[in-house]
Amino acid sequence: MSETPTNILQYRFDGPEEAPVLILAPSLGTTWHMWDRQVPELTNQWRVFRFDLPGHGGAPAHPAGLVSDLAARLLVTLDGLGVQRFGYAGCALGGAIGLELALRHPERLASLALIAASPRFGTADEFRQRGVVVRTNGLDPIARTSPDRWFTGGFAAAQPAITEWAVQMVRTTDPGCYIAACEALATFDVRAELGHVGAPTLVLVGSEDQVTGPAEARTLVAGIRDARLAVVPGASHLVPVEQPAAVTDLLVRHFSTAWQLPFEVTTGQMTVVPPPAKPLLAVPLQAAPIAEIAPADLPDRPEDRPDPYDIGLKLRREVLGDAHVDGALAGADDFSGDFQEFLTRCVWGEIWDRPGLDRRTRSCVALTALVAGGHLEDLAAHTRAALRNGLTPDEIKEVLLQTAVYCGIPAAGNAFRIAQQVIREETTPAD
Repeated sequence: MSETPTNILQYRFDGPEEAPVLILAPSLGTTWHMWDRQVPELTNQWRVFRFDLPGHGGAPAHPAGLVSDLAARLLVTLDGLGVQRFGYAGCALGGAIGLELALRHPERLASLALIAASPRFGTADEFRQRGVVVRTNGLDPIARTSPDRWFTGGFAAAQPAITEWAVQMVRTTDPGCYIAACEALATFDVRAELGHVGAPTLVLVGSEDQVTGPAEARTLVAGIRDARLAVVPGASHLVPVEQPAAVTDLLVRHFSTAWQLPFEVTTGQMTVVPPPAKPLLAVPLQAAPIAEIAPADLPDRPEDRPDPYDIGLKLRREVLGDAHVDGALAGADDFSGDFQEFLTRCVWGEIWDRPGLDRRTRSCVALTALVAGGHLEDLAAHTRAALRNGLTPDEIKEVLLQTAVYCGIPAAGNAFRIAQQVIREETTPAD
């Protein structure tokens, strides 16, 4: 067991110290115990390394809002332990971390298994709305419905102890870290980069998985040049728990036969036959980057700044949601198209992207201005945006109470009716 400062992960080792390291990574809402049934067999050949996501399983609650942040923390942890090269198996969010490692740090990865994974997990709107539900109601609604997403109905009915374990595992997760992990999944999308994954890859999925099922698995296999598909019958999303023996057997066979040799320091290529189509340049292990270097602040390099339209479209979607933006853009024609471009480029790409105010503050300003100006036709969209930007219903209530003082009771009364309906819709957990 480990001590866990803010920049590393809570972890544990099992198996002989001299064996090659195999990492088992958890999914959102779970702990390293989801792999308990695999460990006895895997430790016959590997030194198994398991970790908990921030705020999960009693790990310190230091939220990470990007998959790349989680990958960076994992590498910091491994660097501190002297682990440079490893095999990696990850479930769902753990699989996203594995893809991030394979794409950004290929010299570290000997072999990869992606379980219940996807190059993009649902839509950004789905995960951001889940964050709104958790921020408003806590994790209990998510915890109670987790078995429905994770297990087949027959398994849940036959294994009440495991079902209750799953509920408690989610319920005891730190809400802030869960919300940050939802944001990480909302922004994760490597569909265009799958062809750059060079590690031999096993893609494993439960046949009954309704979260990231066989269709997503086939997308991974089609995109990754050295990938094989394994569909486990009678299993849903948390397939290592529901079908432990089948998953263990598949992992043993994959990592026993598809362990890529290290990079050759002298040639800069991996010693595999045939070599990759585009050999990767060697990176001395001691100098391997822990995280990507961030670009300089935009004000210092205006000539390198991306097109404000591209910035604005991304930000507009993040704040208002894909459905709202798609509807607005789809309704544009020759007459209104220039106005939609103006909104995207100037309002979102220039003003909303300025660093002087955070998104929560900008949402407070937007709500107040809409009420003051009587523009209540846009209030519903910006109430949803405020929830996405991290305001709680109580904070939105305070903003609208403030508008009652300065903008008038009638305006605030109408605003309360609109916001109340939106908050009910957005914060009511799905059945």
